[in-house]
Amino acid sequence: KRKVHFLMEDGKEMVEEYHLETNVLVKRAWKEKGKLGQDVGWKVEIGDPEPKQSNIEIYGIQESSSTPFITRRITKIALEWRIRNLPYPQNVYGVTAEDDNTITVRTTNKKYFKKIIVPDLERAGLKVEQDRISFIHQFNTLIITYKKPPALLELEKKVLNEILHLKVRKDGDVQCPTS
Repeated sequence: KRKVHFLMEDGKEMVEEYHLETNVLVKRAWKEKGKLGQDVGWKVEIGDPEPKQSNIEIYGIQESSSTPFITRRITKIALEWRIRNLPYPQNVYGVTAEDDNTITVRTTNKKYFKKIIVPDLERAGLKVEQDRISFIHQFNTLIITYKKPPALLELEKKVLNEILHLKVRKDGDVQCPTS
């Protein structure tokens, strides 16, 4: 894995991990800060989320293991969301592009509704287009695929070229010079 740590001008931090052979983004996480500026932890935007610690010891109650949850992945040509623990057949689902630049997932039996924000398109200033959305349902998982527009592919190509030209730091290298 190639790991890149970004420090933004507004103080935000982001870490991205790329697969070494394919140069595909595997994980993107943003450092979260609380209302008083304390570190809250990392929010995973792309990739599998960090395993949650069990709250049963603390609160005496635990979230159901059959609750639907979303993971997000990126391929070379598409953005992909996987919503696990959705047991209904494929003809029950509707996946639509909305005017507020989100993708909405709903079921005709009104058992599931979710608005999905697409931060990659927001950052590039692009709108969600219905004809780029496709979905399939298998193994209790709804897989939503959004074909990347050419403008987003070009932007990702520029970012990847910058990342490939960065000086690589080895483990044990000192990040800042010491006196």
